[in-house]
Amino acid sequence: MMKSIVGSVIENKYEILKEVGRGGMSVVYLAMDIRLNKQWAVKEIKKTGNKNNEIIVNSLIVEANLMKKLDHPSLPRIVDIIDTEHVIYIVMDYIEGESLDRILRYNGPQDEQIVIEWSKQICDVLNYLHSQNPPIIYRDMKPGNVMVKPDGNIKIIDFGIAREYKDNKLTDTTVLGTKGYAAPEQYGKRQSDRRTDIYSLGMTMHSLLTGDDPRNPDFNYRPVRDYNPSISGGIERIIEKCIEIDPNNRYQNCMELMYALMNYEKEDEDYRNKQKKKLRYFAASVILTVIFAATSFTSNILLAKENQKNYASRVNISSSVDYEKRVKSYVEAIDINPEQETAYIKLLDAFNENGTFGETESNIFLSKYNKNINLFDKTRPEFLDLQYKAGTTYYYLFSGGDNSFRTRTLKSKDFFENIVNSDQREYKNYGISKSYYNIAEFFSDFIVNSINVKEPTEADYKSLIDSINETVGSSLDYDSADASFTKLTIFEELGNIINTFRGGFASVQIPKKELDDIFTKMSEEINSMFISQKKTLEFKNRVIQSFSDIKNNINITYKSLGEQD
Repeated sequence: MMKSIVGSVIENKYEILKEVGRGGMSVVYLAMDIRLNKQWAVKEIKKTGNKNNEIIVNSLIVEANLMKKLDHPSLPRIVDIIDTEHVIYIVMDYIEGESLDRILRYNGPQDEQIVIEWSKQICDVLNYLHSQNPPIIYRDMKPGNVMVKPDGNIKIIDFGIAREYKDNKLTDTTVLGTKGYAAPEQYGKRQSDRRTDIYSLGMTMHSLLTGDDPRNPDFNYRPVRDYNPSISGGIERIIEKCIEIDPNNRYQNCMELMYALMNYEKEDEDYRNKQKKKLRYFAASVILTVIFAATSFTSNILLAKENQKNYASRVNISSSVDYEKRVKSYVEAIDINPEQETAYIKLLDAFNENGTFGETESNIFLSKYNKNINLFDKTRPEFLDLQYKAGTTYYYLFSGGDNSFRTRTLKSKDFFENIVNSDQREYKNYGISKSYYNIAEFFSDFIVNSINVKEPTEADYKSLIDSINETVGSSLDYDSADASFTKLTIFEELGNIINTFRGGFASVQIPKKELDDIFTKMSEEINSMFISQKKTLEFKNRVIQSFSDIKNNINITYKSLGEQD
């Protein structure tokens, strides 16, 4: 087993913060560039000298050299390759998020519309690769090699077996790929080409829609509608064409597949039948419309009243009812009246009261919210209330992903942004929402976004320190079963932000007293906490010690720039 290098500094530049992934021959770490204050992923692989190891090492070198030439938002960048006698380090973009494989494993088959959106993004990046000169064939498309970032966009990872297409070559040198997802030609005498990736994307779509893993020994392929008849016939036909045994019968390039995905309803047999029926019954429908108009009008009134009654009974369920039944009741209420915000807010309240908001709870909420987002009247104060409730729930309670402050901040960003973009400054939570959003935006622009090379401006620094100040103030009122641990987490991260950018604060002449006052406010709240749990008590002491170190760093920085007080 490879020894951890957490805590070490590579090349006097990359401080290894934590391990984020481990395979048979390599380990991936989260690292901080101590010169640029940017986070990277560092892939480490040992050189052992045996043949299998040599294949892996060569694979990594191929991956690195291919990726260094590429520039696409859905591909991680390689920024450094450090080749030593015994170890290779590949420094690349750190990708926040979860793999589709993990999402599938924990949440089961995915919604058709979400799968279509992911597939279109994958199609776009594959088309970019295939458009290179010579074309780059990825050859290992599968859910485990696609990451979904907190903003919902995807990143393709692991280029270990990608290769450049050679016109004069009849076969591939080696048989590589993932069984179940790999195209037949990857095991035969043909060279892999663009259509190889289209096959694997088709199998990836099948897996995401059905939850059935083609790598399993007992896997027996069936069309997606055999699993779920509600899936459109158009999508089923697209997948069937992608995975034709003969590459000549597949989509011939990703542009063809992209067009099909964007127009899948036109592929749908049900769609075509509906169009025929519309023509067939048009004349009859005109007559029937007149006959049934009055009846329909009366029925609609009665139906609306019944729906409202059912909605009210579910959304006003007694708080004494157990947690699971309340959650179920609120979800049913959303289905009855999806444009009303109350049931969504009640659902989030239930999660908050229960103190649990991980991937499962998040998916329950987002599956309804994202589906119905266009139904809301975004001018209503109730819509802003929903945004604030969702934003604060993600900010304080979300435990999915890597359970970090960074993930919670980025997950909450869109909700607070909706409030800020409404420009309804009279809204009661507008000010604090803008502060939450400003911190998330700073995170996105200058901490998480490793591609960005611009530095924060004076206005950025001043906005950040004001937002931190207001966020600390609002956190004092946060109350839940784990309020102390949550506050400690937020205070620790805000302290780390100040520590990281203390030089910037000093350079734009933000008074040192402003920073000191923030730490005083946080320290007073920490010292007032009554904590009995050993884990939380140890955390508290660690935060107090880190504050002492950070304040010392601030003193040194400001002193070096001539400010003593």
